[in-house]
Amino acid sequence: MDKFAFHIFSDDRFMDLTLYQYGYEKCQPLHSFGPAVRNHYLFHYIVSGKGTLSVDHNNVSREYPLQGGAGFLIEPGRITTYTADLHDPWEYCWIEFDGLKAREILEGAGLSSDSPVFTPQTEQAGEILRKEMVYLSSCSVSSSYHLIGHLFLVMDAILTGAATRRKTQNGKRTQFYTNEAISFIYANYALPITVEDIAKRLNLDRSYFGKIFRETMGQSPQEFLIRYRMSKAAELLKTTDISIKDISVKVGYPNQLHFSRAFKNVYDQSPRSYRQNNRIIKS
Repeated sequence: MDKFAFHIFSDDRFMDLTLYQYGYEKCQPLHSFGPAVRNHYLFHYIVSGKGTLSVDHNNVSREYPLQGGAGFLIEPGRITTYTADLHDPWEYCWIEFDGLKAREILEGAGLSSDSPVFTPQTEQAGEILRKEMVYLSSCSVSSSYHLIGHLFLVMDAILTGAATRRKTQNGKRTQFYTNEAISFIYANYALPITVEDIAKRLNLDRSYFGKIFRETMGQSPQEFLIRYRMSKAAELLKTTDISIKDISVKVGYPNQLHFSRAFKNVYDQSPRSYRQNNRIIKS
């Protein structure tokens, strides 16, 4: 394997779990990254060597010495620094990912900013994760479905192999309400629905609904609704000749200007530019 490999995943059709970047690096002594804040989840699996992860929490820095066979999670919005050992610098595989199921999986594995270290519960569990991470980091040219499939296998290895794994709490009321809200959004995103409409559908107070949704999904209902609508709009922009005005209506925005602003906030470019740069030409 090369000393460094870096790949970008740019297919935005996947909502439950999606990749952003992934790769491999054999670090030089004291090689450091940070202090930095990530926009998405970042997970490293340490193939060999040693290093230290530093996580800032409420102006207090916590340090975690790590070595081969372990992994570490970086959550979005947290200030982190990680540094290779002077005498035995680490080599690691890493993935940057996110999605509707990301928080649920990581919580099930007992991983968070307060507990960022992955320790395999058995040697076999660690080996399964190592193989999946090494394989994924080497995929420079593969289909989106192939890469997403192996991302799911990595997540399964993290969830089932973590020594900190938590027991699933079936029937949890907050999860039930969140699932119902997501189903309602999937079925009605094309209509001009609001968060208030979703809360009424569940017969919940809006503030309480917003609180339990954020606790479960790691984002507000409004953020989820907007991102889901924009993902549907992006798909139409890439694969159809439908006018931007009509796409705006199809994803619940009667006002095209409001739609364009929302789309640019999510994708950092206008709908027109996105179509020009990502158009899929049918043969």
